[in-house]
Amino acid sequence: MGWIRSQVRRAGQVRLPRSRQGQRRAFQVVVAATVLVLAPATWMNATAGPRVYGVADAPAAPVAIVFGAGLWDGKPSPYLAHRLDAAAALYDRGAVRAVLVTGDNSRQDYDEPDEMRGYLLRHGVPARRIVTDYAGFDTWDSCSRAHRIFGVDRAVLVSQGFHIRRALALCGAAGVDSDGVAVAANRDVTWAYGGVREIFAAGKAAADALLRPDPQFLGPQEKGVTEALAEAP
Repeated sequence: MGWIRSQVRRAGQVRLPRSRQGQRRAFQVVVAATVLVLAPATWMNATAGPRVYGVADAPAAPVAIVFGAGLWDGKPSPYLAHRLDAAAALYDRGAVRAVLVTGDNSRQDYDEPDEMRGYLLRHGVPARRIVTDYAGFDTWDSCSRAHRIFGVDRAVLVSQGFHIRRALALCGAAGVDSDGVAVAANRDVTWAYGGVREIFAAGKAAADALLRPDPQFLGPQEKGVTEALAEAP
């Protein structure tokens, strides 16, 4: 038994190189791995630059794009509700003339875009100014479809601070010239999870921006945004 315990202890120990050359190589490997992990996040922050604003000072754009953030008991989660509140405020002050809500409607019992639409209607945004994208399954798909399907070239993106820079980087790669509104968020477990998730999501975002794959669902072009912008005030 004593021999078994000693072997288990040895197996759980990390042996460091004893030679200086080995230690130097180990250090170089750690540095290289750290750079590889952090490089996509650094790229996102550099790409987003100073283009993140609050609701009150966001530059004007034809369209606001609101990204889905989940439903709770069939209604917008608090994080999603905050995004929609910001979009309604942008419309109310005349910063945008239409709102594109993009989210998940991959099954019959989960309809994120229509719930987002309903929330905006209850908060004063006219139906003729709201456009729904039912295939915004992730940020890249939402950005790519906004440009390729709905013809959006210029937009204000609405999301929480931990996500907005990734959205800006991906929409820029998809062909949408955009500024971002970073919605305030409670520093709770969801906020902490979102921040950690962004570190890992940055790698996929960099790959999407480089490879520019088709979204999961492409489909024909839609005139919803064009028609919403053409509506009389």
